[in-house]
Amino acid sequence: MRLSQKRLERQARFHATDLYVVTCAPLSNGRSNADVLDAVIAGGGRIIQLRDKDMAIRPFYDMAIRFRERTRAAGVLLVINDHLNVALAVDADGVHLGQDDFPVKAARRIAPDLLIGCSTHSLAEALKAEQAGADYVNIGPIFPTGTKEHVQPLGPEAIKTIAPKLIVPFTVMGGINAANIDAVLDAGARKIAVVTAVTKATDMAAAVHDLRARICGGARV
Repeated sequence: MRLSQKRLERQARFHATDLYVVTCAPLSNGRSNADVLDAVIAGGGRIIQLRDKDMAIRPFYDMAIRFRERTRAAGVLLVINDHLNVALAVDADGVHLGQDDFPVKAARRIAPDLLIGCSTHSLAEALKAEQAGADYVNIGPIFPTGTKEHVQPLGPEAIKTIAPKLIVPFTVMGGINAANIDAVLDAGARKIAVVTAVTKATDMAAAVHDLRARICGGARV
């Protein structure tokens, strides 16, 4: 299937990302999702995922509109968690789907221009998502995390097992922070998804900048 120009451009921009920040208001020390977005932009981040499991769809949609305005102005990719309809309605760059969410294959038919990411917890799930049309897969959780309490951590070694079998890019997520990020970098990951490493930081913008510098090997970012 021939890819649209919009999807190709979004894929190219995704390839240039490093730190992938995911919002989670209950784990943000009283800061709002909008505060996290401001910090991502200030810290030089290139992508953010709007995630709020507890918010009703209408206020989530309203928030997504505001995120789209800010991310478009700042040149930041916007990915919507779970809600394919919201991603399409606000012209987000992508949607991220879990194993129990809308199927990747069906989402690809409905949204040919969107980046589609998929959370995976094994090699089999990662390959299935890739074959279904995902633009990238997330491997995780790598370490214990409050956002995936009922999923067994895979450990950094899973990156070495799963990533070489993939054609599409991959992100890694789950309990990654400044203290353990070197383990996932050493395993070959270069697109690191985090929640609390940024949202619980005293200075969120500084955390974004510093984590990006770690991922890029100290290079100027």
